[in-house]
Amino acid sequence: MIQVLLIAVLSFLAQLILPWWSIAIVAFLICFWRSRRVGSALREGFLGIALVWLVYALLIHLRTEGVFTSRMNLLLLKSTSPLGMLVITPFLGGLVGGIAGMAGYYIRQAILPSQQFAMKRR
Repeated sequence: MIQVLLIAVLSFLAQLILPWWSIAIVAFLICFWRSRRVGSALREGFLGIALVWLVYALLIHLRTEGVFTSRMNLLLLKSTSPLGMLVITPFLGGLVGGIAGMAGYYIRQAILPSQQFAMKRR
């Protein structure tokens, strides 16, 4: 849970000054540093970024009174309901974060393979 919040807060701050893909760098670095299993790296990266993008999407939806999200949904999904964009947006962000988190875990295992064997013995 700490990693999810850490990824969410740092990716939120990174997106204020960096491009959108900075979320992948944040998830990569946090999972490189703290993840102990590949499944937890995937889950924590996904949830951390999906949480931030869901809040962003809801904020935009509420500020524009649903006009922006319903128009984007009409453009992309051919539906007037804004629910599609409020589901797709966090899913795509979470997918980027989850894959970046897995990559961070696997890179750490490739660099420090002795740590992997020490963990299995315990």
